[in-house]
Amino acid sequence: MSETTVVKRINTLPEPLMQYVDSPEKQRQLYKRTMMTVIISQIFGGAGLAAGITVGALLAQDMLGTDSYAGVPSALFTLGSAGAALVVGRLSQRLGRRTGLAAGFLAGGVGAAGVVLAALMNSLVLLFISLLVYGAGSATNLQARYAGTDLALPTQRAKAISAAMLFTTFGAVAGPNLVNITGGVATSIGFPALSGPFMLAAAAYLLAGAVLLIFLRPDPLIVAKAMAEAQRVNEGLDSTKEARVQEAGIHKSGIIVGATVMVLTQIVMVAIMTMTPVHMKHHGHGLGEVGIVIGIHVAAMYLPSLITGILVDKYGRTLMSYASGVTLLLAGLLAAFAPGDSMIFLVLALALLGLGWNFGLISGTAAIIDATPPHVRAKTQGTVDVLIALAGASGGALSGMVVAQSSYSALSLAGGFLSLLLIPVVVWSRKKKA
Repeated sequence: MSETTVVKRINTLPEPLMQYVDSPEKQRQLYKRTMMTVIISQIFGGAGLAAGITVGALLAQDMLGTDSYAGVPSALFTLGSAGAALVVGRLSQRLGRRTGLAAGFLAGGVGAAGVVLAALMNSLVLLFISLLVYGAGSATNLQARYAGTDLALPTQRAKAISAAMLFTTFGAVAGPNLVNITGGVATSIGFPALSGPFMLAAAAYLLAGAVLLIFLRPDPLIVAKAMAEAQRVNEGLDSTKEARVQEAGIHKSGIIVGATVMVLTQIVMVAIMTMTPVHMKHHGHGLGEVGIVIGIHVAAMYLPSLITGILVDKYGRTLMSYASGVTLLLAGLLAAFAPGDSMIFLVLALALLGLGWNFGLISGTAAIIDATPPHVRAKTQGTVDVLIALAGASGGALSGMVVAQSSYSALSLAGGFLSLLLIPVVVWSRKKKA
């Protein structure tokens, strides 16, 4: 490649980006600023996410009059999150994280508002449509974990993922524990009590989107792509060599194992979690107790993240994937054999369920990031999150049917043993590398 061509290609990069490309110090500053913006948005996003988890199944049970379809809300908003994950991923790849993530959170806020209106009107059609749109917030909440990794060093990636997830805890734990308060607010203005948490979700998602839209500048993914482009220019690659380097940078076995780990953990977690509020209601637990159990479960999903990130970076993606499978098995066994009227055992089972999911999500996400260069990263991440969302939709939809035809114990046992499939998948990936 001639010197003239190199100069021409460097000049195609916008001037505001060049200051980051040329300065490691500015890259570090932008990384820290990006993490702070993502963290603030995740606090709001977590509160929006918790509404559907806590009262979605109960709302459907009230409106449908049967337990058999109590898993439908979980299936719908996870199915909606599948479509949203694809759109958010493609938007992020093309226009940057700021545009993709802000659009996803804003759509989630609109969907939550639609659920509130559906509950007021007792309209199942509007409820189902709104839950699909509400799923965009869930997808975006997950994809926001990637934004902090775009400028992170390879040894910082899991910690960057975990920092974003850790601060989701504040909103996600507060949400379920505000069920009675938001329910009281809803009834005071003439709305059904179960619509209250979705009022909170609408406000939280809209705020999360606004934070990203205003403060996520310059966009971390666009800067990362500019840095990769500058590196290729400095190495003097022609178009043929560049294509080979880009293709070589995609590690397909890493993508497969990362996706499989996250898909299996999502199926198990969503299936057991979805039917726990219904199971508790059948054993005489009130809405406040349901909120406590789900709140602790969500805390276990996100709160250990900082420690998990350190462990994943230090001991590797493989070991923590094994830990995920074993922890989910213990959760399934405990949920299956715990007395239905025991808050202590239910809390412990759901805490282990959240912890196993945390191990799987962070180790799987880190594996995906390791396997993808910036020019395909967001698109690949969005596609993988589609699979995760579809897995959650399947787990949510089937969970109600399994419990209706057998029992909550059977569902929990099946989920626990399904999680053990993580181990042979990871072993296969290690053999492929060897």
